[in-house]
Amino acid sequence: MTIALPRAGWQAQRRRAFLLGLAPSLVVLLLVTLLPAAALLVASLTPLSLTDPVASFRFDDPLVNYRHLLEDPRFLDSVVTQLKLSVSSVALQVAVGLGIALLLDGRSRLLAATRTAFLIPMVLPPIVVALIWKIMYSPDVSPLHRAAETLGLPFSSLIANPATALWAITLADTWQWFPFTMLMVLAALQMVPADPLEAARLDGANRWQLFRFIVLPHIRPVLVVCALFRLIDSFKAFPLIYVLTNGGPGTVTEVTNYYGFIQAFNFSYWGYASAIAMVILAGVFLLSWLVGRLGWKNEQH
Repeated sequence: MTIALPRAGWQAQRRRAFLLGLAPSLVVLLLVTLLPAAALLVASLTPLSLTDPVASFRFDDPLVNYRHLLEDPRFLDSVVTQLKLSVSSVALQVAVGLGIALLLDGRSRLLAATRTAFLIPMVLPPIVVALIWKIMYSPDVSPLHRAAETLGLPFSSLIANPATALWAITLADTWQWFPFTMLMVLAALQMVPADPLEAARLDGANRWQLFRFIVLPHIRPVLVVCALFRLIDSFKAFPLIYVLTNGGPGTVTEVTNYYGFIQAFNFSYWGYASAIAMVILAGVFLLSWLVGRLGWKNEQH
């Protein structure tokens, strides 16, 4: 004879087993994420500096670094630069990834091999990608510049021109990460039901109408999630900026995390740099929360 447990008791046992299963992961998360974040927060509330170690752990004015951020024009300019880089790179990555995914949506061996080749930039280390594009943008050794000279269309270095330096970084970042959107969209295209497509073809719909009224509504949630994930990752374009432009020319490509790097390692203002890092962390946390909310809504839908 089987004895049924009360539903409340079964739910309690389920929650207990769930928490016990999560416990090891939570401990690792605490050690590698939360403790460093807490140390960063504490440092941001102090005038921590290697040039004045005696005054490094004063808490008499804990918000002084954050007040200085609001009055620092270079920090505010770096935020604007970060927004320009993030929006432009994410828009290009989504557009290019979507277009190539539509072109490669098929089941032939040639298309499968082509899809694999397109994934190569995404698996390369960021520093390798930065070095590749450093060569591409250097007029003395760049095949692009050599080809332009052969055609009688010479042009100056894109990363040395203030008008094009940020766009050059955007292009390099797009080349590395558009395969992420392409891969996600290809997976979504495989889930589009065949019946509405076949019915629309019988009614005389052309390819653009099929894409606009049937395919796009089905893959729109995937595009939104891809854009938000890439928006979060766009804050990590530090290797490209460090290798290609070093924040220049001037401060044209100096994004927020690179400005924090300068404050910490060039001027040794670790407390101020920690405040900059906390602002970035808050922005990334907000975007992560938004991704989680959208993912939950899509799952319910």
